[in-house]
This record gives sequence, structure tokens and C-alpha cells, in this order.
Amino acid sequence: MAAPITEIHNPITEEEIKLQKLEELKTLVTNNEDVLNNMFKILGELNESGVLEAANSMLQGKEQIAKIALQQVTRQPVTNLINTLMGATGALMNADATQSTKLLNSALAGVDEANKFLQTDKKIGVMNLMKTLNDPDINRAIGFGIHFLKGMGKELKE
Repeated sequence: MAAPITEIHNPITEEEIKLQKLEELKTLVTNNEDVLNNMFKILGELNESGVLEAANSMLQGKEQIAKIALQQVTRQPVTNLINTLMGATGALMNADATQSTKLLNSALAGVDEANKFLQTDKKIGVMNLMKTLNDPDINRAIGFGIHFLKGMGKELKE
């Protein structure tokens, strides 16, 4: 019967491993000479402009920066903004995209018409106002506005 193995001989020494890694590094450097030159140019520019120094200072003061950032984020106006954005996002996710698009396009068309009116010197009298109610576009917009306010009032009641 064969004798049990009691030792494992590693034919590669630590020195040989270091030499092998050094050769791999030399090959990598020679194969990527252009990349390394560009990288050193970029680092030189960053160093001259003070960006590296600023980054180094930020890394050294990361705990203080994190503390200041946390204090700023937890301020009442910021938390109100975050809560408002979350509420608005939730409401927008519930909205029908085609209706929202139609409403926004209608509002933009209304702004265009209003700007055209501002270019004129016309005055609107009470009788003109009453006559405009017969205009189907104006009647539609007023009806929309009234029902919009009704729905808004219902939601505010809850």
C-alpha cells in the first residue's frame, strides 16, 4: 500500500509569484500605454484645477459632510417638500395619461388665446360677456371649470 501524503510541495515560491505578477503588470502597462497617458493627463488637470484637493478634503471630512447633509434634509421645509412631491407623484400616478395630456394641451391653447387678446385693445362689456356664453368653446370651458370646482370641493370635504 502507498504511504499517506503528509506534505504538499508548492513548486512556486512567493518570489516567483511576485515576479509573475510583475510581468503581468508590465504587459498590462505596455498594452495600455495610451490609456495610462490619458489618465495621467486627466489627473494632472484635475490636480492643477484643485479638484483632487477638494475631493481629498471631502473624503477626509466625510463624517462632517454627512452630518451637515442629514441636518439639512431633516429641516421642516425640506421634509414638507419631500412629502408634497410624494403626494403629487402618487396623484399623478393615479391620473389618466390621455386626460392629463388633453388638459395640459387645452391649458396651453387657452394661454395662446389669452396672449392674442392681450395684443388687442378690446374691452369686454357685460353684454359681450353674456353673449360669449353662447359660444360652444367658452360654454364647454366654463362647464368644465364649474364641474372641476365641484369635484375639488367634494374631495376637500373628505
